[in-house]
Amino acid sequence: MRTKSLKKNKINVITLGCSKNVYDSEVLMGQLKASGKDVVHEEEGNIVVINTCGFINNAKEESVNTILEYMQKKEDGDVDKVFVTGCLSERYKPDLQKEIPNVDQYFGTTELPGLLKALGADYKHELIGERLTTTPKNYAYLKIAEGCDRPCSFCAIPLMRGKHKSKPIEHLVTEAEKLAANGVKELVLIAQDLTYYGLDLYKKRNLAELLENLVKIEGIEWIRLHYAFPTGFPMDVLDVMKREPKVCNYLDIPLQHINDELLKSMRRGTTHEKTTKLLKEFRAKVPEMTIRTTLIVGYPGETQENFEELREWVREMRFERLGCFTYSHEENTHAFNLEDNVPQEVKQERANEIMEIQSQISWELNQEKIGQEFKVVIDRKEGEYFVGRTEFDSPDVDNEVLIDATKTYLKTGEFATVKVIEAADFDLYAEVVQ
Repeated sequence: MRTKSLKKNKINVITLGCSKNVYDSEVLMGQLKASGKDVVHEEEGNIVVINTCGFINNAKEESVNTILEYMQKKEDGDVDKVFVTGCLSERYKPDLQKEIPNVDQYFGTTELPGLLKALGADYKHELIGERLTTTPKNYAYLKIAEGCDRPCSFCAIPLMRGKHKSKPIEHLVTEAEKLAANGVKELVLIAQDLTYYGLDLYKKRNLAELLENLVKIEGIEWIRLHYAFPTGFPMDVLDVMKREPKVCNYLDIPLQHINDELLKSMRRGTTHEKTTKLLKEFRAKVPEMTIRTTLIVGYPGETQENFEELREWVREMRFERLGCFTYSHEENTHAFNLEDNVPQEVKQERANEIMEIQSQISWELNQEKIGQEFKVVIDRKEGEYFVGRTEFDSPDVDNEVLIDATKTYLKTGEFATVKVIEAADFDLYAEVVQ
């Protein structure tokens, strides 16, 4: 059956998963546009590219369901072709080809030139930073490295993304300059492991030097650090954070757990004592820093006692931002050899308990902000509110600042100084300071 679509050869890129996938989709779209292709992001198009996630069970399920949804559209004649790329495709290509054979072609995470060829485009090596950004115009992700060399037992990312590979500083500066020229004011630095940056290229951890180069770029006002690793953290990064106003007093450092036995089984290379000491050093060096972390509950062998140790430690540390996930038993990971012996309902109860504690901590910390003034960036307008963020908040995952749009007009993408007048557990309400 012929397609019902009036627009011929419009390529619709659909992104699932994390910010690294968002970045990859933007690079793909930039390449397609450079080859003169008509490309859109999550709109109507008769050619569809699904950039999948294969990290944990929920993400895999969403990716498979999306593929099946578009296979039905292909059968109904609503789309002509469906291509699948990304992590799920990298990890399970033979299985997917067998189970869903009518996808036009599957591509892994490193097969961009092949995907472009299948879409009738050429891979242009000279395109450094030529991306079609899909985030609000004021911020963009900057992927500084690909892959990961860490041996974490629960994680399948090295299977899908390969070994750690840093991008040269000069390439990242060029990319950031192009983003700034297009109106981007905030760079969110991402990688599987920011703290490993530079070891392969420069034979030393070089995140601090990269930051010193990025702060010089005109137009960039905030630089935010995502996904640091606790072992071997380069402390000179904190010197730059303290010295340079453009580097946000913010660090995303997934810590996963705190019990020594579980940390050893997780192959994290640290202990309860070392982790707590590191966090205290962070606080001493940059007292105003916001720390975001992520935890896993229900890892194989996690006893009630292990969980209580984690729970009390969360209370003690008072993280400004925290997310908690239930353990997902992933094949071909080191932990897959262990028995997944914590029942799903216990995992969920433990995650809920941690988030309840965090909600109370967040509420208490937010109450302290009432009456204080903050610089915020306005991300969007929603209903009767302009929605902004402070330097202590990352897009999509952290607290937001709500400003009454019936009383004040603000421009999306612009900065404003506001005074907090009310606070909930995860939101602040504020008015503009004239």
